[in-house]
Order: sequence, then C-alpha cells, then structure tokens
Amino acid sequence: MKLHILGLLVILTLFNCKNDGNNSADNYAYFGGEIMNPNGDFVVLLKSDEVIDTIKLDNRNRFLYKINDLKEGLYTFYHGGEIQMVLLEPKDSLLFRLNTLEFDESLVFTGIGDKKNNYLMNEFLENEIQEKKIFKFCQLKPDTYERRVDSLKAFKLDKLNKFRSKYNPSPLFDKIAKANIDYSYFSSKEVYPFVHHGNNKGDIVKSLPKDFYDYRKSINYDDDFFKEHNHYNSFLRYSVNNFALEDHLQHSTDKEFKRNSLCYNIDRLKIVDSLIKNKNIKNDLLYHFTSIYLSKSNNPENNDAIVKSYLSISTDETGKTEIKRFATSLNNLKEGGNFPNIKIIDYKNAELEINSLINTATVICFWSNQYYNHFKESHYKLNELKEKYPEVKFIAINIDDFGQDKPKASLKENRFKFKDEYQFKNPKESIEALAIQPMTKTIVLDKNKKIVYSNTNIFSGNFEEQLLGAINRK
Repeated sequence: MKLHILGLLVILTLFNCKNDGNNSADNYAYFGGEIMNPNGDFVVLLKSDEVIDTIKLDNRNRFLYKINDLKEGLYTFYHGGEIQMVLLEPKDSLLFRLNTLEFDESLVFTGIGDKKNNYLMNEFLENEIQEKKIFKFCQLKPDTYERRVDSLKAFKLDKLNKFRSKYNPSPLFDKIAKANIDYSYFSSKEVYPFVHHGNNKGDIVKSLPKDFYDYRKSINYDDDFFKEHNHYNSFLRYSVNNFALEDHLQHSTDKEFKRNSLCYNIDRLKIVDSLIKNKNIKNDLLYHFTSIYLSKSNNPENNDAIVKSYLSISTDETGKTEIKRFATSLNNLKEGGNFPNIKIIDYKNAELEINSLINTATVICFWSNQYYNHFKESHYKLNELKEKYPEVKFIAINIDDFGQDKPKASLKENRFKFKDEYQFKNPKESIEALAIQPMTKTIVLDKNKKIVYSNTNIFSGNFEEQLLGAINRK
C-alpha cells in the first residue's frame, strides 16, 4: 500500500512540475486514491449536487482524476452508498486510502492538501464521539449544560488556532473549519430540549436562560455556501425541530409532547416554509422531514395528510414524485393485508417467490454492506431470536445491487450461515414496493402470509411482545 501511494505521489509531482514549467493555469486539482473491499468499480465525484464524473477503478481498485477549471470548495465523493466530503483548492494533489468496512474511520489523506483534509476528517470523527457526550450532558440543568458545551467549543477553537499557527491554512479552510465548530455548538444548544429527560417539553423550554439562543440573531438560515455542509444541515434540522416545538406548544392540548404526532410534524413543515427562503435548502428540509415521518408511521390517513402538506409547499417535482411513491408503497403494506410476492434469490442462485417460504409466523429483515455495523448487529440479534423462538422463520434479505460475491463474503467472514439469507432479484423495484427506509425496518407476518406489523424494529423494546402476538394468531 505505501508503495502504491508513493508511486502516485511521484506521478502527481511530475505532473505539477510539468505544468509549472509550462506556465499553465493553476486552476486545477488532482484527486485519487485506493479503496479496499470496494462495493463497486467506480467513484462518483460531485460538486453542489452536480456529478462531475463517474471514475472507474482500475484492477488494483485505484483511480487518479484531474479536475480542470476547478471551483475551489467542498466536493463530495460517493462509493457504494457511502459519501464523504473533501476540500479542494487550486493545485491540490489529494490522495486517499479507505476500507469500505470502516469507511469514515479508515479514511486517510496524503499528498498536497492532505493536512487540511485530515484535520477536517478527524474533526468529523471526533464530533461523532462528542455527540454521545452531548446526549449525556443534556440531562444536566441548563446552566451546567451550557458551561459544558462552552468548554467543548473552547477546546475545539484552541485546536484550530494551533493548526493555524503551524500550517497557515487558506482563508477558505479557515471559514469551513470555524463553521464546523460554530454549527456543532449551535446544534448542541438546539437539541437540548429534545434530549433532556421528561416529556413536559414546555417546562424544559421555560427553564432555559433568556440568552440561551441569542446566537440565532446572527444565523443565516439560507446560506448557499454551506447548504451541502454536514454541520450546517444538522444545525438546520435541529433548529427546525426546536422552532416547531415552540410553536406546537402554543396550541397543542396534549399533556405530553409526542414527536411522531401528525400535528407537530405538520407544524415542522410550516416552520420550514416560513423560516427558509433558499429554494434548494427549503426543498431538501421538506423532503427530509416528510420522509422521516412516513418511515415511522403505520397510519395511512396520517400519511396522506403529511404528504398533502408537503406537496402544497415543496417546489421540487422529483422530490414530490418520490414522496408520493413512498407513501403509496407504505399504504399498500396495510396491517392485515397480503404481503407482496417479491422474487428473491438464494445463495445457490436459485430464484423463488418469497411467499413460498411463509407457512408460519415470519420475520423479514433487510441489510446492506453499505451499513456494515447494522449488518453485523442485526445478524447477532437474529441469531439470538432464532434460539429463543424456533417456531418462527427469520428471513434476512440483502438489498444491494452489485451481485452476490460481496454479501456472500460478508456473511462468510462473520461466520453467519447462508440459511434463510437471500437477495432481491430486482432490488430497485423491491425496495420501493416494500418501502425499505430506514434500514432497521422489519416486517412481521403471520402463518397466513398476512401483515401483522409492516414497520417495526427487532431492536425495539416491545418487539418480542409483537412477535408473540404474531405467533398466537389463528
């Protein structure tokens, strides 16, 4: 691996020297790398949601790509369902190495532009760890909590200042790195009422110091530069949640706040409409909140109501089509209804219809190599349930669309048996028909192939109670 990377660096250096010698324009960058355990044979490079190119991996799972007429800023690269961002500036020659089994954790940059990108990547990973701390801190009283998150922000700023002193980064990097810290801090403030224990959110909101949200006065909720930025988008979502909560508490008659209530979720769409003016940001938030609500709902009438509200506000025709199809699929999976007879393939490459397998209470789960931790944890849980409920059939379906080699290897490497393991024959159509979102979605059927639960989760606290109900159905 080191020799491979070194070789690429030498090539990049020669290219750079040649370009400098010819006095060519400096407005370019090289981007490349090597992918271990690839989930496909290409990498997609994007800027501002527009595809720049689909880059083929060579027979060593490597690629090298020159971006001409570079627009400096954040770029997105996509491989096998995983997405990450890089900062590219003129004359960068950036290489990465990653293992898809630990996509973000294994990602390391070398070459010209590596310091700033490794800094941003490490900050991203550290922020994921700190989010868990924030959730624990949220149980503290507001003033104590505020001191804790202020301390975390000060630590990050000190780290950034040391990086500035050592490497003298560009103003663009400085703008992005500072925004990471600020929006992460603002998010920790916005999330507090939701994570703090207790369902009486009105009392929690009233307990906050008067200046707790003073930073809102300086926020640009239509920042086109940061519209694809992870920290900014997370902040916007938390902010909308909070503004909607404050509005909802003014008219709700519920004794306890229910985040999955139809009323609150429609309030949330209204807040997006009133708060956000940028068309792209608004449409993305509307789509996000509507799809999240639908993915957790089992009520067709409420689904129709939230879709109606979404369609009346959104101007994204593609998003509208996708939401309508998603809602239709969910509503077709009515409890008590027949399960669709989807075609599947076993790992001996035999094709069959899924309903031919169902003659007892059945649990159907889904997994993907793109969510590797979920794949492992869900299979450990399924093995535990199989031991406990031998009268139940447990079916696991891989939803990926890149052949059988990768999922077979994943099962074999983790010593999971191939029994009751399948793939969809037509993944795209099947995923849509079964409305598989999120990946934790689980479907429970009775012995008559009737849907008992169309949208549950094997990790939920009441799942075994639900399973017993399916077993005892006549």
